[in-house]
Amino acid sequence: MAEKKVQKVRLAVQWGFLLFSLYLGVTFYRFVLHFQSGGATPFVERPNGVEAFLPISALVSLKGWIVSGTINDVHPAALVVFLSVIAMSLLLKRSFCSWVCPVSTITEVCWKVGYKIFGKNFKIWLWLDWLLRPIKYLLLAFFVVSILGFMAPDSVSDFIAGDYNKMADIKMLDFFVHLSGTPLVVIGILLALSFFFKNPFCRFLCPYGALLGLVSRLSPVKVQRNESACISCGGCTRACPSYIDVMHQERVCSEECVGCLRCVSACPKPEALQMKAKNGKVIPGMVYAALVVAVFIGGTLIGRATGHWHSSITKSDYQRLIAAPPVEHP
Repeated sequence: MAEKKVQKVRLAVQWGFLLFSLYLGVTFYRFVLHFQSGGATPFVERPNGVEAFLPISALVSLKGWIVSGTINDVHPAALVVFLSVIAMSLLLKRSFCSWVCPVSTITEVCWKVGYKIFGKNFKIWLWLDWLLRPIKYLLLAFFVVSILGFMAPDSVSDFIAGDYNKMADIKMLDFFVHLSGTPLVVIGILLALSFFFKNPFCRFLCPYGALLGLVSRLSPVKVQRNESACISCGGCTRACPSYIDVMHQERVCSEECVGCLRCVSACPKPEALQMKAKNGKVIPGMVYAALVVAVFIGGTLIGRATGHWHSSITKSDYQRLIAAPPVEHP
């Protein structure tokens, strides 16, 4: 019964993080508006958690940390959140995607609504699935190779200290506030497709998810099937949003597994399908849920405790950056 209830817990965690993300966005908007209005609106403190939406800045910061041995103080929270998410995937599969990521939460709502409307979710042709799935890995390779591989240390330092990077959070806000043209069309198409297909952006286009999937293969925790207890009902395979054939696997090692536990919750025989550590120890659903939240929040708390959370960009810097003409990438 507890394994059935874990889906309610997962949804609560998902929506909690989604609402918190919206709170961060609104608070950051009010912060920027204060400077845009010349001080006419009340000043609110900048929420450092908004840097979770700066993965490129985080990747450059990682390169800077590797070459210099120090974490830069321009957008330190970006790197802290990035490392926390990597730790989640290393320890607990791609759980970030199904428990925390706001994009995944929104697309899950879409395909659930689509299921209610059409009575089913459609499955893309196998040949097209194999053709499209490498795209996210190609995007990942581009960012990793160009930044971690070829970006010179001096270029890393210049980028981190430059106005373009300092304005990354402002440009991100401006992108969503003034969403139009091609980006609006692309996002609209992806949302529309999400009503018919499960998580098309996550499955085919998200380089972040591709990275977490590769890291998750090293996770000691995986869904495991007990063949002697399995009644081959296929419920686990039907429940999987990543289209993994769970019923015919002994241990689910696929990088597409997002650790949502939907397969475990759908299994009518509790002993037939369980989340297990490499040593065979069963990880109950509620314990897994607690670990997911603890690792993510714990990582950010460590960042705060070690002084790698608050940005060094001053109010006068923001006044200058926000009032200045848009900065183009060098």
